[in-house]
Amino acid sequence: MKAKTMFLGCLAGVVILAMGYPDGGNRDSQTQLTSAKAEAAAGPKANEPALNIGIVSIGRALRNCKATVKYREIAIAENEKMNIEEERLSKEIPALAAGLKAFKPGSNDYLARYRELLQKQGELKALQEFNPRRRVLRELQWTQGLYKEILRITKELAAEKGLGLVLGADEPEFPIQRYDELMMTLSTHKVLYSDGCVNLTNEVVARLDKIQSKFGI
Repeated sequence: MKAKTMFLGCLAGVVILAMGYPDGGNRDSQTQLTSAKAEAAAGPKANEPALNIGIVSIGRALRNCKATVKYREIAIAENEKMNIEEERLSKEIPALAAGLKAFKPGSNDYLARYRELLQKQGELKALQEFNPRRRVLRELQWTQGLYKEILRITKELAAEKGLGLVLGADEPEFPIQRYDELMMTLSTHKVLYSDGCVNLTNEVVARLDKIQSKFGI
């Protein structure tokens, strides 16, 4: 009888405790969840390593490496040759047209001169269409090849320095005169502040200079 009474008393105690704490066994889990949320809001702990971030000015690396400087010299010389050729034809065509007046229409000399005039006109038109395209393709090929090397070198430097993230950080040049250039700047200029980041630009340029011969310059 006494054992039965003790059992009923213990059972009643358990029921009372459960009624006094409606959350029961969930209390510990809720406490842990609240603590986790507080830690997340407070940010990383002091003993946790911060993410090391590097930056590279892609535009400056493209412009300032020795290979690009040499390439610009070659490109300017080639452009000058193309311009000279177009100017030569532009002067020859009016002279040939004027010279036709000295020949009798339908004569052999007239037809020969007329044929030469048409050939020069066709040649000039072809150059005026081809040369701009040639310049664009040349710039595209050069910039693409150099950019690939910048990406490769950046990855190497990041691995060597233990950087977890490297951003392209190019400062816009003000004033911006054209609306389309402004829109392009707004869409591409993403790194607004980078104090404390590791600037890899000079090291990227230095390594590009070491492989200048790779670009055929």
